Amino acid sequence: MNLEKLENRSGSLDNPKDETVVYDFDLGRPLQDTLHRGLKARQISMIALGGAIGTGLIIGSGTALARGGPLGILLGYSFVGMVCYLVMVALGEMAAYLPHKKGFSGYATRFLDPAFGFALGWNYLMKYLIVTPNNINAAGAVIQYWTRHINITVWMVIFISFIGCVNLLGVRFFGELEFWFSSIKVLALICLLFMGIIIDLGGNPHHDRYGFRYWRHPDGPMGSYLLAHVHNEHLAIFLGFWSTLTNALFAYIGTELIGVTVGEAQNPRKNIPLAIRRTFWRILVFYIGGVFVIGLIVPSTNPDLFIANKSKVGAAASPFVVATTLAGIKVLNHIINAAILIFVLSAANSDLYIGSRTLYALAIEGKAPRIFCKVNHVGVPWPALLLCLSFCSLVFLNVHSSTQKVFGYFVNLVSTFGAITWMCICYSHICFMRALKAQGISRDSLPYKAPFQPFGSWFALVATAIITTFKGFDTFIPFTKETFVTAYIGLPIFVLFWGGYKLYYRTSVIPPEKVDLISGKREIDEEEEQYVAKQEAKGPRSFAQRLWDNL
Repeated sequence: MNLEKLENRSGSLDNPKDETVVYDFDLGRPLQDTLHRGLKARQISMIALGGAIGTGLIIGSGTALARGGPLGILLGYSFVGMVCYLVMVALGEMAAYLPHKKGFSGYATRFLDPAFGFALGWNYLMKYLIVTPNNINAAGAVIQYWTRHINITVWMVIFISFIGCVNLLGVRFFGELEFWFSSIKVLALICLLFMGIIIDLGGNPHHDRYGFRYWRHPDGPMGSYLLAHVHNEHLAIFLGFWSTLTNALFAYIGTELIGVTVGEAQNPRKNIPLAIRRTFWRILVFYIGGVFVIGLIVPSTNPDLFIANKSKVGAAASPFVVATTLAGIKVLNHIINAAILIFVLSAANSDLYIGSRTLYALAIEGKAPRIFCKVNHVGVPWPALLLCLSFCSLVFLNVHSSTQKVFGYFVNLVSTFGAITWMCICYSHICFMRALKAQGISRDSLPYKAPFQPFGSWFALVATAIITTFKGFDTFIPFTKETFVTAYIGLPIFVLFWGGYKLYYRTSVIPPEKVDLISGKREIDEEEEQYVAKQEAKGPRSFAQRLWDNL
């Protein structure tokens, strides 16, 4: 953030005479009219730890297990987890160097091409305009696991009102609520992992020790669900494994949300790299550990795993509930359903936050109507928030059977938009590294240096591109034109945004030696120094305080 203090000697309409105004030149407006840096270290760390953990892991992993078997799902989630980590460290290097308020599109615009930034920003916004009502729909379906006496529309209205109010109250309130939501999610997943291990080792009502039983039979470690459609065992096994990659991609997408919080983070040069580094352990423990445990306690041929394919969301669709049912454990299904409700509400809450900030960032860059630049007294971009909230009305398409298919088409677009975002982040980072090299700036001097570069970003870019290109292979088994269109239409939409902006504004790719790596950096450094000085002036902190701030 590029800050300067201006003495207003003339007395403007907005400020009385002789009043000191803090001005953000990076955004071209007074600081009080921009986003506020209100997210604390512990909030950023916990949001990074649990913010992206949602139904893709706790529910969607059941479909992946059925298609790929226990070994297939473990390999698939491990591979995509590695790609996710490489995307996150690339984002962390750019965000720590320039923690601005313009989101991903700002990095693409500054390091590559304004047209690329425009396409990325609108692509990312479209994802969150769709995924937010998807999670609202999931929350309503979770409630219906307990009762159907109240129409699901009532629950949808309640949940939309809830997340709207939370976001309107400002980033401090949002950050605190998400801190506790994410804490509950992390605690619930840890308990589920321990429960799975205990069941596997024989600590179940039947005292039956599973071990690696389901890795040997009934269908072996790779599963064979697709054999009924493909009629070739080796091809079915390969396609089963490949389908776990697409499931894993959907589960991991959203991890990059930490990059959107940069503009509202306190001490971002320290806190963002810390949160990024912890991503490795989150992926290893929760995602990879979670699917490994699921593969131990649930057979890949169990028919209940396909409930997720029938658009039923709730405890009944979770492989953890399937495991408790097989083991003869009662009551836990209700506890897991309550945890899932928190998972989807937290996801919807953070999705609305990200969507509004993405639209705000586009408006700040002049790539969306200027009305979306407005913020209220607590730094909430309320016009952007209201527009994103209005798209939650899409959830009512799913109330009637005649429009459920249309809503399903929207949902199928989410993973494509998310994958495109990952590829754009990686390529923006590659351009950033090229600019550093061309201008003689050593990466060793950066606040955070991403490991495995430049090969890491290239590998993540290529791997995500391959998965995205072939993610819709199952639309050919048998071929269905509707699912084919929704699986791939995100790609031409991105190209249309990019090409249309480039043709209209006649933009060109910025040469590495001319990329602006300086503007705003000195002011950010000074702001960081001032923050550290204020913290040190408060005196030494106790062990409990340091632990609380760095959870």
